[in-house]
Amino acid sequence: MKVILILTLIVIFSLIYLLLKNHDKNALLTFICSIIVVYIVLNPKQCIGFTIDGAKLFFNAVFPSLFPFLVIVNLIISFGGIEIYSRLLGTLLCRPLGLPKECSLVLLVSVFCGYPLGARYAAELYEQNLIDHQTLERLLNIATNGSPLFIIGSVGTAMLGHPSLGYILIISNILSCIIMGLLLPGRYKWKNYKTTNKKVSTQSINLGIALKNALEDAVKTCISIGSFVIIFSVIINIIKSNASFNIALTYVSKYTNLPIEIFQSFTLGILEVTNGCNLIASSAISYDLKLTISSFLIAFSGLSITSQVYSLVYKHKISINKYILLKVIQGIVAALITLFICNMSFVHIAQDVFLDSYPKVYSFSPFLLGIIFLITMPVIVYKLKSLIRVS
Repeated sequence: MKVILILTLIVIFSLIYLLLKNHDKNALLTFICSIIVVYIVLNPKQCIGFTIDGAKLFFNAVFPSLFPFLVIVNLIISFGGIEIYSRLLGTLLCRPLGLPKECSLVLLVSVFCGYPLGARYAAELYEQNLIDHQTLERLLNIATNGSPLFIIGSVGTAMLGHPSLGYILIISNILSCIIMGLLLPGRYKWKNYKTTNKKVSTQSINLGIALKNALEDAVKTCISIGSFVIIFSVIINIIKSNASFNIALTYVSKYTNLPIEIFQSFTLGILEVTNGCNLIASSAISYDLKLTISSFLIAFSGLSITSQVYSLVYKHKISINKYILLKVIQGIVAALITLFICNMSFVHIAQDVFLDSYPKVYSFSPFLLGIIFLITMPVIVYKLKSLIRVS
């Protein structure tokens, strides 16, 4: 078995080396897809089950939360919501991040709805000529984040077993988003806002037409996103059920003296964040390490979400390599923030042997963090305004 595994790996890596040496990416992708096709032909019943599981995941979890938000936000945009929100919240939300006021609605959608809707409506702003290409690139990296429902509900409560852990993750996620907004180059020049501001059309539109357009657009977007969910579900399950993958991880774990769960969950989480977080939560590693890895995966978002984002903005000539690199940086920032929070004296995560290994988090810690965040944010915003005026 070991000899077969070693020979298989040698053949695969030799082919990859030869293909990359000749810079033939098309041949490499063809080779990978051919392997998947062969696996599907040899295991049709199993792959049909993987497809059904992906479809169930989409229709039971993704579609119910995604579709209503898409319809409602489309209606908001149809009735001039971009201009309304830019007047109400544009300065508060966008100026510290170096974005024009029109981006306020996209930031709100990103915070409350999560990825990939932030990218969907960032592209909408660009198509309406409300932002330029450079601002679109910055906005994509700032406004593609996990939703509170996913982070607190799914990861914190359902997977890790306590909503307080979800609060730590969402604080890290939001702070990493703010830090990326401060670090990314090409900040919008607010001193020129009055002369460069573009008026949003407020022409009245019939409610029936607006609803029809909103529904059609929502259905089209949901079908596209659902396709990605299903195909990545198939790919991830194929990898998980592959003996060679598990044996390779066993060898890596043996030589590095690290739990195999870390490598398995991280590898699969790079592909799809939900599966990765679920595997991390069910592993036997410490809770601070669970939170740190989960925080990276949520901020990075995984290749499944990245593919969904790219499918929405590829026609605008966005560099996917640059986008992925910046998401990796954001994931590292989020992980470091989470690790810092976990090691603070008043956020102590321990194992309670009397409560069936239930993670004990001091109940006041997330609220105290929230209070500190609310107190410090006005000071940060004021300092940012001072720096902007000076520059």
